[in-house]
Parts: sequence; structure tokens; C-alpha cells
Amino acid sequence: MRKVFMNKSELIDAVSEKSNLTKTDVDKAFKAFVEVISEALAKGEQVALVGFGTFLVRERQARSGRNPRTGETISIASAKIPSFKAGKALKDAVN
Repeated sequence: MRKVFMNKSELIDAVSEKSNLTKTDVDKAFKAFVEVISEALAKGEQVALVGFGTFLVRERQARSGRNPRTGETISIASAKIPSFKAGKALKDAVN
């Protein structure tokens, strides 16, 4: 069976190979990238990378659900969830 995902270390290896940077430098840059995006989303900001996509926070409405064990109706609180909207260039590259 073919592996269908790339984990963090494989991503760092691939970026290191393409960019001729050390794996340590790529790892530091990746951690900084994730940290900056996380901080921006926590502030309610969007991060738009033209041609790639936009990281944003969406508001999930409160709703009712069912406890799968008991079948009891429960209320699920509203929540903010991180989201990613792919840009046109990324969509085109995938298709």
C-alpha cells in the first residue's frame, strides 16, 4: 500500500533538499512559521499567502448533538476553529 501523507520530518527533509539549507535551519524556520501563524490566528487575524492560501479562524455555531453511548441529546457550545482556504494556484496544482 502506498503512503498517502508526509510527516514533519519528511517535509523538513524535502524542503532542505530543495532549498540547499540545513535540516536544522529548515526546522527552525518551520517552527517559526507555525508559531507566527498560530499567534496571528489567536489574535483573530488572517494570514494570506498569495497563490497558496489563507489561514483563518471560523466561528462554529452552537448546536445540539447526541451522546453516542447513551443516545442522550447534548448541547455543543460554539467554538472558534482554525481553517485553511486553498488559493487558486494551489487548487490548480492539485488538479
